[in-house]
Amino acid sequence: MKPHPFFISLNLIFAVFLWGGNNAGIKYLVHSWPPVWVGGTRFALAGLLMLSVLRWTRWLGEPQPCPREIRRDLWLRGGLSLAVYITVFNWALHFTSAAHIALYLGASPVWALVWEGRAGKSGPEIAKRALAAVLALFGVVVLFWPTLRSGSGTWPGECLGLAASVLWVVYGRQCRALTSYLGGVEISAHTMWRAGLLLLPFGLLETHGGLPPDPWNPRLLGIQLYCIVFGGVFAFALWNGALRHWKTSEVYLFNNLIPLSTMLWAHFTLGEPMTPTFWIAMAFIVGGVILGQTNWSRLMGNFWTPTE
Repeated sequence: MKPHPFFISLNLIFAVFLWGGNNAGIKYLVHSWPPVWVGGTRFALAGLLMLSVLRWTRWLGEPQPCPREIRRDLWLRGGLSLAVYITVFNWALHFTSAAHIALYLGASPVWALVWEGRAGKSGPEIAKRALAAVLALFGVVVLFWPTLRSGSGTWPGECLGLAASVLWVVYGRQCRALTSYLGGVEISAHTMWRAGLLLLPFGLLETHGGLPPDPWNPRLLGIQLYCIVFGGVFAFALWNGALRHWKTSEVYLFNNLIPLSTMLWAHFTLGEPMTPTFWIAMAFIVGGVILGQTNWSRLMGNFWTPTE
C-alpha cells in the first residue's frame, strides 16, 4: 500500500533535518579531530553498516549482489571520487561555516546541468540552464563577497566549499555509470566503505601514526556515531523510501532545504550567526536550482489544460 504523500513529505523533511545535524556535527568534529580521519572513519563504518542492513533486513529494499566485473570501478571511480570529495568537504568545514558549505553543495544540481552540455537540447532548454547557472553564480558571489572585501581568513574554506560542490557532481556522474549494475543504495554502501579505507592511511598520517587528540572524548564519539547512524544509514533509508514512491525530481526538490536545516543546526548548536548574506545567496542558488530542475513546459501544460 502506497503511503500518503503527507507522510512521505514528513519523512523527507526529517531526513533533511538529520543531514543538517550531520553537517553541523562534522563542523564540530573537524575542529577537534583531523578532517581526513573524520571522513575516513565515518565512511568506512557507515558503508559497512549499510551493507549489514542490506543483508539482514529489508529496510533499504531488496539487496543486489555486487558483480565481479565492476569491483575495480567501485574502487577507482566511486570510492576514489568520494574520498576526494569528502576530504575537500571536511577541510572546507575546518575553515568556514557549515551553512556556507551546505549552500555551495545546494548549487551542485546546477553545475550538473551545465556539465551535461548542449547536445540534443533545444534553444529554450539551453537558455533555461544558462539562466539557472547565472543565478547560482550570483549566489556564490554573494557568499564570497564579504570574505573578499574584508580579507577574512575564511577564504580557503569558501574556495574549498565551491570545489566540493563540483566534486559532488563528479561523484554523482561516476555513480550514474554504475547504475546499470547496482541500485543506488548498494552503490552508496560499496563506495562509502571503499572511500573510508582509501582515506584511513592518510588519516593516520594526519594523526602522526596514532589516534587523534582526545580520541575517547564521549561528546566527540557521540557526534561521530550520530553522523554514521542517523546522518548516514537512517537518513538514507528515509530518502530511499521516498524514491520508491515519488519521482526523483520531486524528491530532490527537498535538497533545497538542506542549507536551511544546516544553518539552523549550526546557529543553535555552534553559535554561527544568521547573516543577511546567507539568505540572499540562498535565494539566488535555490532559485537557480528550481529553475534548472523544473520541466516548465510540462508544468505550464498541466496548468493550462482544462479539467473535465
